[in-house]
Amino acid sequence: MNTTSTDFAAFLLRVSTGILFLAHGLMKVMVFTVPGTVGFFESLGLPGVLAYLVILAEIGGGLLLILGVATRLVAIALIPVLLGATWAHGGNGWSFSGAGGGWEYPVFWTVAQVSVALLGAGAFALRIPVVQNTLGKFA
Repeated sequence: MNTTSTDFAAFLLRVSTGILFLAHGLMKVMVFTVPGTVGFFESLGLPGVLAYLVILAEIGGGLLLILGVATRLVAIALIPVLLGATWAHGGNGWSFSGAGGGWEYPVFWTVAQVSVALLGAGAFALRIPVVQNTLGKFA
């Protein structure tokens, strides 16, 4: 195996964004609680069931990114979650450190996921032959 600096960069980006997704999903469960997260989504005018899907996407997607399973597909699937976060925080101004959080962090994170989708898994990814054969270059 000839691993390049690009492979290591892809690995670092994949794992770091995976950890962030996992942390945000667990925060919705353990800090805000599932009912609290559902209530927040509903306060935005979104269906409550969407909160469950976002939690599942963040925790499941984060774990898959950390492991490097179907990396490109997972990164692409998580982009709508980030665009939703951009929408939810868009009215709060630019800076995410401001009241209610702004749009700059979710936009940056969206660009990072586009980069993960373009780069692929990189080094140290879990290679599962069935997944690779089924999904091809998206694995």
